[in-house]
Amino acid sequence: MEQFVNLLMLALLFAGSMAAFTAVQRFLRPPDMGPSPVGDISDMEGREVSVFSRLDPNRSWLERVDLFLARGLGLERKLEETYMLLGKPANSDPLRMLHAKELTAIGLAAGMFLLSDSFVSIIFLPLGFFLPDGLIYSRRIRARQDDIIRNFPTFVDLSALMIESGLDYMTAFDRIVKISTQKTGLELEVERMINEIQLGYSRRDALRNLALRTGLQEIRSFVGLIIQSDELGTSLVELLRNFSADMRFRRLNKAEKLAAQASTKMLIPLFIFIFPTVFILMLAPMITDLLMGGALPF
Repeated sequence: MEQFVNLLMLALLFAGSMAAFTAVQRFLRPPDMGPSPVGDISDMEGREVSVFSRLDPNRSWLERVDLFLARGLGLERKLEETYMLLGKPANSDPLRMLHAKELTAIGLAAGMFLLSDSFVSIIFLPLGFFLPDGLIYSRRIRARQDDIIRNFPTFVDLSALMIESGLDYMTAFDRIVKISTQKTGLELEVERMINEIQLGYSRRDALRNLALRTGLQEIRSFVGLIIQSDELGTSLVELLRNFSADMRFRRLNKAEKLAAQASTKMLIPLFIFIFPTVFILMLAPMITDLLMGGALPF
Protein backbone atom coordinates (compact mmCIF):
# COMPACT_ATOMS: atom_id res chain seq x y z
CA MET A 1 0.00 0.00 0.00
CA GLU A 2 2.82 2.37 0.87
CA GLN A 3 4.53 1.65 -2.46
CA PHE A 4 1.29 2.40 -4.32
CA VAL A 5 0.97 5.73 -2.50
CA ASN A 6 4.56 6.63 -3.41
CA LEU A 7 3.96 5.86 -7.07
CA LEU A 8 0.76 7.87 -7.00
CA MET A 9 2.56 10.84 -5.45
CA LEU A 10 5.32 10.61 -8.08
CA ALA A 11 2.72 10.56 -10.85
CA LEU A 12 0.98 13.58 -9.37
CA LEU A 13 4.34 15.34 -8.98
CA PHE A 14 5.25 14.70 -12.62
CA ALA A 15 1.82 15.82 -13.84
CA GLY A 16 2.03 18.95 -11.72
CA SER A 17 5.50 19.82 -13.01
CA MET A 18 4.39 19.38 -16.62
CA ALA A 19 1.32 21.51 -15.98
CA ALA A 20 3.47 24.21 -14.37
CA PHE A 21 5.89 24.28 -17.32
CA THR A 22 3.00 24.44 -19.78
CA ALA A 23 1.29 27.23 -17.85
CA VAL A 24 4.50 29.29 -17.59
CA GLN A 25 5.26 28.80 -21.28
CA ARG A 26 1.79 29.85 -22.37
CA PHE A 27 1.85 32.80 -19.97
CA LEU A 28 5.19 34.05 -21.30
CA ARG A 29 4.22 33.53 -24.94
CA PRO A 30 3.88 36.94 -26.65
CA PRO A 31 0.31 37.79 -27.62
CA ASP A 32 -0.78 37.82 -31.22
CA MET A 33 -0.65 41.46 -32.20
CA GLY A 34 -1.79 40.94 -35.77
CA PRO A 35 0.36 41.22 -38.88
CA SER A 36 3.62 43.03 -38.31
CA PRO A 37 4.96 45.67 -40.70
CA VAL A 38 7.55 43.27 -42.09
CA GLY A 39 5.42 40.13 -42.19
CA ASP A 40 4.80 37.23 -39.89
CA ILE A 41 6.07 33.71 -39.64
CA SER A 42 2.63 32.47 -40.57
CA ASP A 43 3.14 34.10 -44.00
CA MET A 44 5.93 31.68 -44.69
CA GLU A 45 4.08 28.75 -43.18
CA GLY A 46 1.50 29.15 -45.91
CA ARG A 47 4.19 28.65 -48.56
CA GLU A 48 6.31 25.96 -46.91
CA VAL A 49 4.74 22.73 -45.71
CA SER A 50 5.40 22.17 -42.04
CA VAL A 51 7.45 19.11 -41.24
CA PHE A 52 4.95 18.22 -38.52
CA SER A 53 2.13 17.91 -41.05
CA ARG A 54 3.75 14.72 -42.31
CA LEU A 55 3.36 13.01 -38.96
CA ASP A 56 0.61 10.42 -38.62
CA PRO A 57 -0.52 9.58 -35.06
CA ASN A 58 -1.81 6.19 -36.25
CA ARG A 59 1.54 5.18 -37.68
CA SER A 60 3.58 4.83 -34.49
CA TRP A 61 3.56 5.86 -30.85
CA LEU A 62 6.67 8.04 -31.40
CA GLU A 63 4.87 10.19 -33.95
CA ARG A 64 1.90 10.39 -31.61
CA VAL A 65 4.20 11.73 -28.87
CA ASP A 66 5.81 14.16 -31.32
CA LEU A 67 2.43 15.55 -32.33
CA PHE A 68 1.33 15.91 -28.72
CA LEU A 69 4.49 17.80 -27.75
CA ALA A 70 4.52 19.98 -30.89
CA ARG A 71 0.85 20.92 -31.03
CA GLY A 72 -0.47 20.06 -27.58
CA LEU A 73 2.17 22.19 -25.87
CA GLY A 74 2.21 24.80 -28.66
CA LEU A 75 5.85 24.13 -29.64
CA GLU A 76 5.34 23.71 -33.39
CA ARG A 77 5.56 27.40 -34.25
CA LYS A 78 8.37 28.05 -31.77
CA LEU A 79 10.49 25.19 -33.18
CA GLU A 80 9.99 26.41 -36.73
CA GLU A 81 10.91 29.96 -35.72
CA THR A 82 14.03 28.72 -33.90
CA TYR A 83 15.00 26.66 -36.95
CA MET A 84 14.57 29.74 -39.14
CA LEU A 85 16.68 31.93 -36.83
CA LEU A 86 19.40 29.27 -36.84
CA GLY A 87 19.71 29.79 -40.59
CA LYS A 88 17.97 26.55 -41.56
CA PRO A 89 21.01 24.27 -41.21
CA ALA A 90 21.04 21.38 -43.66
CA ASN A 91 21.68 18.73 -41.02
CA SER A 92 18.64 19.63 -38.93
CA ASP A 93 14.94 20.45 -39.06
CA PRO A 94 12.22 21.26 -36.46
CA LEU A 95 11.38 17.57 -36.00
CA ARG A 96 15.00 16.64 -35.31
CA MET A 97 15.22 19.52 -32.87
CA LEU A 98 12.16 18.13 -31.08
CA HIS A 99 13.78 14.68 -30.96
CA ALA A 100 16.95 16.22 -29.50
CA LYS A 101 14.87 17.84 -26.76
CA GLU A 102 13.16 14.51 -26.02
CA LEU A 103 16.49 12.67 -25.81
CA THR A 104 17.91 15.36 -23.52
CA ALA A 105 14.90 15.06 -21.21
CA ILE A 106 15.13 11.25 -21.04
CA GLY A 107 18.91 11.33 -20.65
CA LEU A 108 18.84 13.86 -17.81
CA ALA A 109 16.12 11.97 -15.95
CA ALA A 110 17.92 8.64 -16.45
CA GLY A 111 21.23 10.12 -15.29
CA MET A 112 19.67 11.58 -12.16
CA PHE A 113 17.96 8.25 -11.48
CA LEU A 114 21.31 6.41 -11.69
CA LEU A 115 22.87 8.93 -9.31
CA SER A 116 20.05 9.09 -6.78
CA ASP A 117 18.40 5.67 -7.29
CA SER A 118 15.06 7.36 -6.72
CA PHE A 119 12.01 7.80 -8.92
CA VAL A 120 11.88 11.45 -7.84
CA SER A 121 14.31 12.08 -10.72
CA ILE A 122 11.30 11.94 -13.04
CA ILE A 123 10.73 15.63 -12.28
CA PHE A 124 13.89 16.37 -14.31
CA LEU A 125 12.09 15.37 -17.52
CA PRO A 126 10.56 18.84 -18.11
CA LEU A 127 13.85 20.51 -17.19
CA GLY A 128 15.78 18.39 -19.67
CA PHE A 129 13.18 19.02 -22.35
CA PHE A 130 13.65 22.80 -22.23
CA LEU A 131 17.40 22.65 -21.52
CA PRO A 132 18.61 22.75 -25.19
CA ASP A 133 16.71 26.01 -25.77
CA GLY A 134 18.91 27.93 -23.36
CA LEU A 135 22.20 26.05 -23.70
CA ILE A 136 22.37 25.33 -27.44
CA TYR A 137 19.82 27.06 -29.63
CA SER A 138 19.84 30.49 -27.97
CA ARG A 139 23.63 30.62 -27.99
CA ARG A 140 23.82 29.65 -31.68
CA ILE A 141 21.18 32.20 -32.63
CA ARG A 142 22.99 34.92 -30.70
CA ALA A 143 26.33 34.06 -32.32
CA ARG A 144 24.76 34.08 -35.78
CA GLN A 145 23.06 37.43 -35.16
CA ASP A 146 26.32 38.93 -33.86
CA ASP A 147 28.08 37.81 -37.05
CA ILE A 148 25.33 39.33 -39.20
CA ILE A 149 25.20 42.67 -37.39
CA ARG A 150 29.00 42.95 -37.37
CA ASN A 151 29.13 43.14 -41.18
CA PHE A 152 25.86 45.01 -41.66
CA PRO A 153 27.16 48.66 -41.58
CA THR A 154 29.72 47.87 -44.28
CA PHE A 155 27.03 46.23 -46.37
CA VAL A 156 24.78 49.28 -46.07
CA ASP A 157 27.62 51.64 -47.08
CA LEU A 158 28.53 49.53 -50.11
CA SER A 159 24.87 49.38 -51.11
CA ALA A 160 24.58 53.16 -50.90
CA LEU A 161 27.71 53.62 -53.05
CA MET A 162 26.51 51.24 -55.75
CA ILE A 163 22.97 52.64 -55.79
CA GLU A 164 24.42 56.16 -56.06
CA SER A 165 26.41 55.02 -59.11
CA GLY A 166 23.14 54.20 -60.90
CA LEU A 167 22.43 50.55 -60.03
CA ASP A 168 19.13 49.18 -58.84
CA TYR A 169 19.24 48.19 -55.16
CA MET A 170 18.68 44.50 -55.90
CA THR A 171 21.44 44.55 -58.55
CA ALA A 172 23.68 46.29 -56.00
CA PHE A 173 23.00 43.54 -53.46
CA ASP A 174 23.83 40.92 -56.08
CA ARG A 175 27.11 42.63 -56.94
CA ILE A 176 28.14 42.81 -53.29
CA VAL A 177 27.43 39.11 -52.81
CA LYS A 178 29.33 38.09 -55.95
CA ILE A 179 32.49 40.13 -55.27
CA SER A 180 32.86 38.58 -51.82
CA THR A 181 35.38 35.72 -51.74
CA GLN A 182 34.38 34.39 -48.32
CA LYS A 183 30.68 34.93 -47.67
CA THR A 184 29.56 35.96 -44.21
CA GLY A 185 26.23 35.07 -42.64
CA LEU A 186 24.69 38.33 -43.88
CA GLU A 187 25.82 37.75 -47.45
CA LEU A 188 24.46 34.20 -47.38
CA GLU A 189 21.07 35.53 -46.30
CA VAL A 190 21.13 38.22 -48.99
CA GLU A 191 22.03 35.58 -51.56
CA ARG A 192 19.09 33.47 -50.39
CA MET A 193 16.85 36.52 -50.77
CA ILE A 194 18.04 37.03 -54.36
CA ASN A 195 17.41 33.36 -55.13
CA GLU A 196 13.86 33.70 -53.80
CA ILE A 197 13.23 36.60 -56.20
CA GLN A 198 14.55 34.49 -59.08
CA LEU A 199 12.17 31.70 -58.03
CA GLY A 200 9.16 34.02 -58.28
CA TYR A 201 8.84 35.77 -54.93
CA SER A 202 8.04 39.45 -55.05
CA ARG A 203 10.73 41.82 -53.82
CA ARG A 204 8.67 42.83 -50.83
CA ASP A 205 8.10 39.23 -49.74
CA ALA A 206 11.76 38.34 -50.22
CA LEU A 207 12.83 41.34 -48.14
CA ARG A 208 10.37 40.45 -45.40
CA ASN A 209 11.62 36.88 -45.38
CA LEU A 210 15.15 38.23 -44.94
CA ALA A 211 14.04 40.14 -41.86
CA LEU A 212 12.30 37.05 -40.48
CA ARG A 213 15.32 34.79 -40.96
CA THR A 214 17.67 37.15 -39.12
CA GLY A 215 15.37 38.29 -36.31
CA LEU A 216 17.27 41.58 -35.94
CA GLN A 217 15.67 44.98 -35.45
CA GLU A 218 18.33 46.62 -37.63
CA ILE A 219 17.45 44.36 -40.56
CA ARG A 220 13.75 45.08 -40.02
CA SER A 221 14.43 48.80 -40.17
CA PHE A 222 16.57 48.34 -43.27
CA VAL A 223 13.81 46.36 -44.99
CA GLY A 224 11.25 48.98 -43.95
CA LEU A 225 13.36 51.73 -45.53
CA ILE A 226 13.60 49.89 -48.83
CA ILE A 227 9.87 49.12 -48.93
CA GLN A 228 9.05 52.73 -48.03
CA SER A 229 11.35 53.99 -50.76
CA ASP A 230 9.64 51.74 -53.32
CA GLU A 231 6.18 52.89 -52.26
CA LEU A 232 6.87 56.63 -51.98
CA GLY A 233 9.57 56.97 -54.63
CA THR A 234 12.02 58.71 -52.29
CA SER A 235 15.79 58.65 -52.66
CA LEU A 236 17.12 55.41 -51.23
CA VAL A 237 20.72 56.63 -51.12
CA GLU A 238 20.01 59.38 -48.60
CA LEU A 239 17.91 57.02 -46.50
CA LEU A 240 20.68 54.42 -46.42
CA ARG A 241 23.35 56.97 -45.54
CA ASN A 242 21.28 58.38 -42.68
CA PHE A 243 20.47 54.87 -41.54
CA SER A 244 24.14 53.84 -41.58
CA ALA A 245 25.16 56.95 -39.60
CA ASP A 246 22.39 56.37 -37.05
CA MET A 247 23.36 52.71 -36.69
CA ARG A 248 27.01 53.56 -36.08
CA PHE A 249 25.99 56.20 -33.53
CA ARG A 250 23.90 53.63 -31.65
CA ARG A 251 26.74 51.11 -31.73
CA LEU A 252 29.10 53.76 -30.32
CA ASN A 253 26.63 54.50 -27.51
CA LYS A 254 26.32 50.80 -26.78
CA ALA A 255 30.11 50.44 -26.63
CA GLU A 256 30.36 53.41 -24.24
CA LYS A 257 27.63 51.89 -22.07
CA LEU A 258 29.44 48.54 -21.91
CA ALA A 259 32.70 50.32 -21.09
CA ALA A 260 30.99 52.20 -18.25
CA GLN A 261 29.60 48.93 -16.88
CA ALA A 262 33.02 47.25 -16.97
CA SER A 263 34.25 48.97 -13.80
CA THR A 264 31.18 47.85 -11.89
CA LYS A 265 31.48 44.28 -13.14
CA MET A 266 35.13 44.16 -12.11
CA LEU A 267 34.12 44.57 -8.47
CA ILE A 268 32.79 40.99 -8.38
CA PRO A 269 36.15 39.26 -9.09
CA LEU A 270 37.90 41.85 -6.92
CA PHE A 271 35.77 41.03 -3.88
CA ILE A 272 35.84 37.27 -4.49
CA PHE A 273 39.46 36.65 -5.56
CA ILE A 274 41.73 39.70 -5.17
CA PHE A 275 40.75 41.23 -1.82
CA PRO A 276 40.74 37.92 0.14
CA THR A 277 44.20 37.09 -1.23
CA VAL A 278 45.55 40.53 -0.27
CA PHE A 279 44.07 40.27 3.23
CA ILE A 280 45.58 36.81 3.70
CA LEU A 281 49.02 38.01 2.63
CA MET A 282 48.81 41.06 4.93
CA LEU A 283 47.32 39.38 8.00
CA ALA A 284 48.98 35.96 7.78
CA PRO A 285 52.22 37.05 9.58
CA MET A 286 50.25 38.79 12.37
CA ILE A 287 47.99 35.80 12.91
CA THR A 288 51.01 33.47 12.90
CA ASP A 289 52.73 35.56 15.57
CA LEU A 290 49.58 35.58 17.70
CA LEU A 291 49.20 31.82 17.45
CA MET A 292 52.89 31.25 18.25
CA GLY A 293 52.69 33.56 21.28
CA GLY A 294 54.82 36.30 19.82
CA ALA A 295 54.23 40.02 20.15
CA LEU A 296 52.72 42.11 17.39
CA PRO A 297 55.28 44.21 15.44
CA PHE A 298 53.45 47.41 16.39
